[in-house]
Amino acid sequence: MRKYNRGWRKRPRYTGTTNRLTQNYACYPRNPYIAVVAEKPKAAEKIAYALGKGVKCRYKGIPYWSIQIDGRRIFVVPSAGHLFGPYSPKRGFPVYEFEWRPIFEFDRRASHLKKFYDLMKYILPNASLYINACDYDIEGSVIGYTIIYYLGDPSRYKRMKFSSLSPTELRRAFERLELPDISLVEAGMARHEIDWIWGINVSRALMHAARKFTGQRIILSAGRVQSPTIVEAARRWKEINLAVPTPEFSLVLECLHHNISFKAYPHGWRPQSKEEAISIVSYLKKNPVLSVSNVESNKIPVSPPPAFNLGDLQKEAARLYKFSPMKTQKLAEDLYLEALISYPRTNSQKLPPTINYRNIIARLTKSEYYGSLAKKILSENPVLKPVQGRKDDPAHPAIHPTGVIPKYLDTDHRKIYDLIVRRFLAAFAPRAVISRTKAELIDKHGRKYSAKGVTVIEEGWYQYYPYLRPKEEELPLLRTREIVRVTKASYRTNWARSVPDLSRTALLKWMESVNIGTEATRARIIEVLFSRGYLESRGGKTVVTELGESIAEIISTLFPELSRPDLTRDMEQKLELVRRGVLTRRKVVEETKSIMDSLIRNFNERLEDVGYRISIALGAVRPDITCMLCRKPAKVRNGIALCEDHHEALLRLEKALPEISRKLGVEEGRAVKSIAKLRGKAGKWVIEVASNWDLIRTRRRRLVNQ
Repeated sequence: MRKYNRGWRKRPRYTGTTNRLTQNYACYPRNPYIAVVAEKPKAAEKIAYALGKGVKCRYKGIPYWSIQIDGRRIFVVPSAGHLFGPYSPKRGFPVYEFEWRPIFEFDRRASHLKKFYDLMKYILPNASLYINACDYDIEGSVIGYTIIYYLGDPSRYKRMKFSSLSPTELRRAFERLELPDISLVEAGMARHEIDWIWGINVSRALMHAARKFTGQRIILSAGRVQSPTIVEAARRWKEINLAVPTPEFSLVLECLHHNISFKAYPHGWRPQSKEEAISIVSYLKKNPVLSVSNVESNKIPVSPPPAFNLGDLQKEAARLYKFSPMKTQKLAEDLYLEALISYPRTNSQKLPPTINYRNIIARLTKSEYYGSLAKKILSENPVLKPVQGRKDDPAHPAIHPTGVIPKYLDTDHRKIYDLIVRRFLAAFAPRAVISRTKAELIDKHGRKYSAKGVTVIEEGWYQYYPYLRPKEEELPLLRTREIVRVTKASYRTNWARSVPDLSRTALLKWMESVNIGTEATRARIIEVLFSRGYLESRGGKTVVTELGESIAEIISTLFPELSRPDLTRDMEQKLELVRRGVLTRRKVVEETKSIMDSLIRNFNERLEDVGYRISIALGAVRPDITCMLCRKPAKVRNGIALCEDHHEALLRLEKALPEISRKLGVEEGRAVKSIAKLRGKAGKWVIEVASNWDLIRTRRRRLVNQ
């Protein structure tokens, strides 16, 4: 028999819990019991404490809650997002056969999910009823259903539907359990399977072509929604760098009437050259009077904006605070998990009558920041009827506060919470009224000028949501044929260019406009492009990297269907039909396989050419001829070796030069030197061509002389 040292005591067997009530088996899953699956630990905690005073247990360090209600044992167990995903052990491409497996088994980055999986495996198998209490959207439905399907019994499945984590709404959702949301689950699983088929086959095809030509393993990836987005970003990047600005001349007149100063600007015309601008300024200094030819004044009622959906909130936070869409989404999700706001990943701008507005606003009267505003709404609006927006979402209403008063919020969370509360209150406020006055003035040569004034007459909803309040401009009382004195006249040279915006918010707006991705996934997809090195932030601006340009070019050339939003948009529409029960998941997935099979066949026919193009684009192979201004592959035209980008910049600059020279009143050589100094205004490639203008001209002359 083995001997032990004196004083040694055998440790009690680890049960996975640290609570004293473990002795009473409160944390032990004994039949019968109900298993409630939540999406995250914090959500599980909110659900547990809303349903009753429970016992907090732990299994392998992961918390779960045990509750006793009317003699029924209920376990609330958290996930950490998706625990299952599509997987195939098959190598190479094309690959279409897959199965749903625990993600931690095939993705090293998801090793933390194993403990959550083990917890589910410990609790779920013997439950008498399963309740999916994940967020009520496509992703939440898939998360909860796959856990119950693979570790429990989907025949005993119910759904909790709620739009906020407030105790009242959670209790009501638990008391009114709904039937399984199978159509939502089917749409969600179809989305994952389609994205998996696209992503794995396109990525493997690109990597195979590069490896076959170079012998190197180069990591490349592409996705169904990411691909058209990076192609659009690259298109915008090209237009930004190919921009040739033209000089525009603006006049500003400072006027005085009845001791009130105001500004006037040319109306319907502008100086067409620098010489003309100087001439007009000189004239006005010698003849500093204008005559009032017409005055119009209108009172305009302005309706309040609707409550936010996620896209509107992301755009407003970007406008006011420069927050990225993903940051705004993350902050809003934090507020939701604290039960301060309703579910943020919604497309709705509507507040349905089922929400108890009066109760929410009454609770806000106790807020230090919004109490007076909430009291004003209740006193002035006996019938609380909010303004409604156009967009709707069948799953969730517009984002609104729950009425729970936060104890502490840091600066960024406070900013998002402030926007949501104020926008919600503004939806119940009366219309604002503004006065717009426009005066038309003329000089002795008949040139027209205009001056505008804006005044807020009735504050209305502006006092609740001041972030859209117009800037007031005072204009004196002007009458027709009165004389106004010009105290100062000046002109400015503006280098105007028309280029698309390339920012996270601009890409988000584009994705919304072409209807690709969802309100819940768009911001995350944009961040994926940054994490993969396709996009970068430099000096506060978004730029497309060389790798991003290369990937966009490769996808556009080899997978044109994937580069355009049409295919992705069409697939989104079919997924919506799956959600409605019109199409089956299997049919949509089989159609995806057919499309991919056709693309792969075309790809294989051009494998050698593809490999060469990829290798050059990624710098794995040095091209025979390189651009004289950069290291990209080039063609020799008129004795000059330029890449496609710098060649296009040269063509655009040559086309615009005569007009630029005329407006500036200088020869073309001096005009080019002016453009070369316009950093931040002219396109990068145009500046590089302009900076090397003399060298380009010299090489051309040599070719002509030869």
